[in-house]
Amino acid sequence: MGFKCGIVGLPNVGKSTLFNALTETSSAAAANYPFCTIEPNDGIVSVPDERLIILSNLVKSQKIVPAQMQFVDIAGLVSGASKGEGLGNKFLSHIREVDAIIHVVRCFEDTDITHVESSINPLRDSEIIETELMLADLESLDRQSQNLSKKVKSNNAEAKIDLALMNKLSKYLSEGIPLRLANLQEGEIARIKNFNLLTFKPVLYACNVNEDDASCGNEFTKDIFDKAKTENCDAIIISGSIEAEIAMLDKIEKEEFLKDLNLSESGLNRLIRTGFKLLDLITFFTVGPKETRAWTLKNNSKAQTAAGKIHTDFQKGFIRAETISYDDYLNFKSEQAVKDAGRMRVEGADYIVKDGDIFNFRFNV
Repeated sequence: MGFKCGIVGLPNVGKSTLFNALTETSSAAAANYPFCTIEPNDGIVSVPDERLIILSNLVKSQKIVPAQMQFVDIAGLVSGASKGEGLGNKFLSHIREVDAIIHVVRCFEDTDITHVESSINPLRDSEIIETELMLADLESLDRQSQNLSKKVKSNNAEAKIDLALMNKLSKYLSEGIPLRLANLQEGEIARIKNFNLLTFKPVLYACNVNEDDASCGNEFTKDIFDKAKTENCDAIIISGSIEAEIAMLDKIEKEEFLKDLNLSESGLNRLIRTGFKLLDLITFFTVGPKETRAWTLKNNSKAQTAAGKIHTDFQKGFIRAETISYDDYLNFKSEQAVKDAGRMRVEGADYIVKDGDIFNFRFNV
């Protein structure tokens, strides 16, 4: 699939419970002790999108295929992980493999569930993980810099640029600034992606609360939302206990349960959609009587790349993309009506796909 969100946090904050509810499975063991999760668990989830249902109803499709994304439940990290404490480097190596981080913070009191730091303080908890990731990045940059130094001595121009950038990044980290918050130039950002650094990955904070605080949050969640605002990132409120219950219910029971809790939708739906946004993904559609399908694409991708998501032949032999916006399809109710109104567009290979575009690709191989 290529796009992964890693679920991280201290032990016993509810990561595996949320992962189980996300995938509606019990594949991630949930237990009241640290390092219950040792190997990362992967789960593919459908992205909720009401547009898919509406389009399918308009053309009376036999089948609906939603967009999907991948979540990875990663073992709990503890203070000192960058020096090998807990699962140490094993944990950090798993984070390197994901594209974005969902940072679960415990925002609930429960004497039956132990906390590795012996008290509930989500700001402290988030800073523990951030510090460990920064220390790991410093170590990684030091190791990469040593390798580059050899190339610099042989007057390798690219190595000189990278080494200077690594020194700049190390300074930010030494000052306690994660690299996603560093003031960097566009060209530097492009180069950093090759360094595979943990604190450069985008972050979403997920505040895990008890059932009573699911609709409005609490003082703990307020602290995390304030932190997210200063970092220009998103935070959401979610209740692992509620989501675990919802996962066991059918559609009608879910709706009634959420209504009783004064919730318009499940926290997991918000988590999935926000994770989709975090990965900088968009959705385009193909619509027909046999199947209405949502396809996942990186934002700012071209039409020819979108065609390749469906089949490599579509990309290789691309001729044009017959394109309808979602709003036009909704307004005119059918492809023919859109054509008759002169609202169907013919786009070339370099057209930048917009979220919600509906395509019919013409190709010749």
